[in-house]
Amino acid sequence: MSAFSLPRSMAGVLLTGHGGLDKLEYREDLPLPRLESGEVLIRVGAAAINNTDINTRIGWYSKGVTGQTNSGAEHGFETASNEDASWSGVPLGFPRIQGADCCGEIVAVGKGVLDQRIGERVLIRNLQQLPESDQSFSCITYGSECDGGFAQYAVAVANEAYPVSSDLSDCELATFPCAYSTAENMLERAGVKAGERVLITGASGGVGSAAIQLAKRRGAVVIALCGADKAAAVKELGADRVVHRGGSLTGALGRESVDVIIDLVCGPQWAELLDVLRRGGRYAVAGAIGGPMVELDVRTLYLKDLSFFGCTYQPRHVFENLIRYIEQGELRPLLSKSYPLHEIAGAQQDFMAKKFVGKLVLVPPGA
Repeated sequence: MSAFSLPRSMAGVLLTGHGGLDKLEYREDLPLPRLESGEVLIRVGAAAINNTDINTRIGWYSKGVTGQTNSGAEHGFETASNEDASWSGVPLGFPRIQGADCCGEIVAVGKGVLDQRIGERVLIRNLQQLPESDQSFSCITYGSECDGGFAQYAVAVANEAYPVSSDLSDCELATFPCAYSTAENMLERAGVKAGERVLITGASGGVGSAAIQLAKRRGAVVIALCGADKAAAVKELGADRVVHRGGSLTGALGRESVDVIIDLVCGPQWAELLDVLRRGGRYAVAGAIGGPMVELDVRTLYLKDLSFFGCTYQPRHVFENLIRYIEQGELRPLLSKSYPLHEIAGAQQDFMAKKFVGKLVLVPPGA
């Protein structure tokens, strides 16, 4: 049911296959999504860009790819296989509307959803429970296994659309779901506590900058690793110390000086992360933009009694906590720039250049 006059068609961006920027097709004649039972239709206000959007487009998740994201971000990877090029390892169906981050307003509801939800301002949970499954680690990504927010209208399962009460703009709210839930999940999986020394790699990026705020919220001592040109901005976010990327970590911090590592980068400096991690320390990872292939001396892992956490699946309470933090004004949105939806290719090129701190957001026509 709808309380709004809805169009028959909409603007949106189709991902037509794995590859370069040419696989992004902006159109203004896409059919309005059809509602199934238990779903809601959302008029999208804003949708942020994430690494997963680009990784999926270029097929970076394929085991045939061993390079860093940016090495194929313009044109894709010839070594990627369509059979395992999605984050889940299951082939994607094309065309697909991407966009894991989505802020908007419910304008229609499907059968079984209360009409009172029409008019709600919502954030969509980006990492969702696999439909008809309550098993842990069974999940899908919004905008990957189903269509997402890079359009004027989007459909979501009703219980994955979370009402949010906030004075922030749609663009500001759209910066939160993917980056902040990923960061919160990593901190929770690693059990970060007040007073612990936490090293965050990629600290100027979306997840890294979120992790700084969320770790400080827990009372941790935050050491941020980023480029020298981002140091001042990262310090302003609350980092207690900033270490410049590319230098010696052991030289700057000393061996066994850190309790927890929150890693989004991996790459060639990875082994040194374990050198600065104390005995009994914890390492959590949810990205590898610096390159997925690293060399591990297994003796370091077991002789130092380290714990490793690979972090993708998120229990529902992680996103519920995030909504609560937003509504209580505990988090600062880091909106670097917004773009009209039709400029998605240029926005992704800016994203890949990494000359900003925080998030880039796309705005559909009429929003």
